[in-house]
Formats: sequence, structure tokens, C-alpha cells
Amino acid sequence: MLRQRTIQKAISTKGVGLHSGRRVEITLRPAEPNTGIVFHRVDLPEIVDLPAQALGVSDTRMASVLQKGNVRVSTVEHLMSALAGLGIDNLHVDLTAEEVPIMDGSAGTFVYLLRSAGLQEQSAPKQFLKVLKTVEVSEGEGDNLKWARLEPYDGFALSFAIDFRHPAIDSTANFAEVDFAKDSYVKTVARARTFGFVSEVEALRAAGLARGGSLDNAIVMDEYRVLNSDGLRYEDEFVKHKILDAIGDLYLIGKPLVARYVACKSGHGLNNQLARALLAQQDAWELVTYEATAKPARAFVNEWKFA
Repeated sequence: MLRQRTIQKAISTKGVGLHSGRRVEITLRPAEPNTGIVFHRVDLPEIVDLPAQALGVSDTRMASVLQKGNVRVSTVEHLMSALAGLGIDNLHVDLTAEEVPIMDGSAGTFVYLLRSAGLQEQSAPKQFLKVLKTVEVSEGEGDNLKWARLEPYDGFALSFAIDFRHPAIDSTANFAEVDFAKDSYVKTVARARTFGFVSEVEALRAAGLARGGSLDNAIVMDEYRVLNSDGLRYEDEFVKHKILDAIGDLYLIGKPLVARYVACKSGHGLNNQLARALLAQQDAWELVTYEATAKPARAFVNEWKFA
């Protein structure tokens, strides 16, 4: 059967928050079976625990933010994406500030850290949330319509379409699809970086966002082109990053999904609405485990093999 997993040993690194601009140390620690992913603000007079849950998300402006009372943990989506991609169910995440460090703007650094710590299979069976009925959310209308849905599917696949109407983005693929029965998260998704526009920087910083953004941790564009000297990592890096974000946002449901995600111009807000809508519609899903008598979908067998 497929079992839950954590990491073998604690591992730490330092970085800067994309939006806060503050230096932060992050420590990833093993957790017992059925713990889930739990963030800990260890910089406060009393440590505050914030479980990684969709219902705990309080803000989705440019990031997914967990909040308990007046304590926040911001920009959790890239780390959550890496955890989903590596099949890690249980982990403690200690932070010395309010935001997960942005690192290089992708999930690649977190994948490296987690692999460096070693993956540890645990005694408990892995639980999946299997989608039984299509659930969809949307906002806007006409050319401004944005939507996202989850459909029944024997595995885990994602399709995403973007429309930014910017020369640098329009010259790349505006649609991408990954199916983890045949595609590798680490190879095809994990290194896709977040992106932004020079024209928006002043307004974002006035709103308390993007204060730590730079060419080192994001793809940055002027009116016409990408400013990063190293160019793009994937020919479809922009839309692949939206898929990376969606994987992280959806992992806040608390279990790996057995489903197909399809979206057009979605973001953190709609992704969180979709997660909440699914959880609220209890006849649209069930929890399953793949015991010895049940054969798991190829997506989970292939993607989560130990190196």
C-alpha cells in the first residue's frame, strides 16, 4: 500500500520574504503520522501553530496566507507545492518571520532541501481525497471571466490557460497540461518561477507587497520583454508557474487529490474558493487509501518513487 511520508531529519535555510522583504530562517522537521503540514511562528513570545488548511487562508492577494488570530504565515504555496510533488504528508515548518522565504521564486529550492533531508516512509497508510463529482467556481464575465474546477479522474492531472496580453508572455505557451501518470513534478513543474511586471512594482509596494522581489527570485518584465539575463527555464514557464501555484493551493485541502484540475486565468483566490467549495460539498468527495487489495493510480506510483 502507499504509506504516509515525512523527512528523515531537520534541515534549515535562510532567505527573504517576497512581499515583506524581511529576512527569515525556515526549518523543516519530521512529523508523526497523521500530523499533516503545520507551520510554527517561532519568533513570537509564545509559539503559534498554524495548520496548513484551506479554511485557514485569510488573504489571497498575490499569495496564499494562513492566519490564526492576528498571526500570519504568508506565501505558503511554493513550499506546499513541493510537498505535494514529493508526496510528503507530515511536516513541521518553523519560521522566524511572517513569510516563507521566496528563495529563487520557484519550488525547486524546497525540493532540493526536502530531498537533502531524506524522505521517510511511515507506518500509516496515505489518505487521498478522491473527487466524485465536478465542482466549479468562477468570477467575472465575458473577457474577464476566470474559472477553476475539479473533476473526477483516476490520478492527478492539471490543465491551465492564461491570458496576460503581454508580448513576452504571448510569445510563449499560454496553455499547459501535466498528468503525473507520465509527467514528473520535479522535471516539468518545480523550477517554474513566479513573475511580475515593472509597471506594477510601485503600486504593489505601496500595498505592502513585492518588497523583497528582484531578478534573483522572479521573472521580471517591462512593457515588452523579460529582463532576466538568463531568460526562461521552460518555454512555457509562465503557465507552468500557475500550475505550480495551483498544486500548492490545492494541497491546503489537507490530502493529495485524486482528481483533474482545469482552470482559466485562476489565481490564489479562486483556487482557495475551489478548495472550500469542494470540502463543503461532502457528496462530491471521499477519503480513500490504497491498501494491499487496491491498486493506486499510476500517477502516485510513478511520481512518488524513492530516488
